[in-house]
Amino acid sequence: MLALTAFGLYATHDVFVKTLGASYSPFQIVFFSVLLSFPLVTLMLMRDKTKGTLIPVHPWWTALRTASAVVTGGSAFYAFSVLPLAQVYAILFAAPLIITVLSIPILGERVGLHRWAAVVVGLIGVMIVLRPATEPLGLGHAAALTASVGSSLTAVIIRKIGKDERSAVLLVYPMMANAAVMGALLPFVFMPVGGVEFAMFAAMAAFGFTAGLLIIAAYKAGDAAIVAPMQYSQILWAAVYGVAYFEEFPDLWTWIGAGVIIASGIYIVLRESLRGISLTTPVLRTRSRPETGTQPRVSALERLTRAAE
Repeated sequence: MLALTAFGLYATHDVFVKTLGASYSPFQIVFFSVLLSFPLVTLMLMRDKTKGTLIPVHPWWTALRTASAVVTGGSAFYAFSVLPLAQVYAILFAAPLIITVLSIPILGERVGLHRWAAVVVGLIGVMIVLRPATEPLGLGHAAALTASVGSSLTAVIIRKIGKDERSAVLLVYPMMANAAVMGALLPFVFMPVGGVEFAMFAAMAAFGFTAGLLIIAAYKAGDAAIVAPMQYSQILWAAVYGVAYFEEFPDLWTWIGAGVIIASGIYIVLRESLRGISLTTPVLRTRSRPETGTQPRVSALERLTRAAE
């Protein structure tokens, strides 16, 4: 229930992204999302009792992870702005498949026949959603795919360096990079922000931060193999919100493709949860939410919470 509530809040967060995307550039949305998240993250960092500096132990991996998070944030926010919510989620749900593939060169994982079969089936599901032979593909589809790949890369890098890096480094670097990059682009895309819109930006930050804390509580209360698949409940929220607010009606093929992707993702999660299948469990450790660099990553936030206790 904690995880379901968390992903409901994340879906509401994405509704605000889509609503604001009708009037504002994704760069401006990312910038204000980061700006209003900083006070919440600062409160958490003030409680960090871990000694050390903000100099990363693995600077090159940290730089790659930071750049990937920045690209993921801009791509995901743009995709939500121009594509139906359900379609974006279906493409983002391919992340466990991509993580499985990336874990081979980066983590030295050995992927067996069963998980390779799940990857192939999941990619077929992505093709069903996209239907390149019958539906015109646009920049929004490319952005969603980029966000899925980028979030997968950041997740795998976290599995590689997460034990060595301070939580503060994992939290601050992507957010600072987003503030710098999006701030540099802001003069070219800036639109005045009214009171209602500013409240929506603030709500985005609050929903994202609260959802992260709820997922931490969920992982403490239950097994990861139970919590992780709860992310797929967002497709139901997407359908409800899409119909209620944006007159979006997912077609049959989107549902079929999403079902295939979800089934393959759950299979990979279950395979990883079996003892001896995976030593590093890169999919289970993603905490089920793409890292956009606008909100603190759940795994880093969890470590910071433990350090403060």
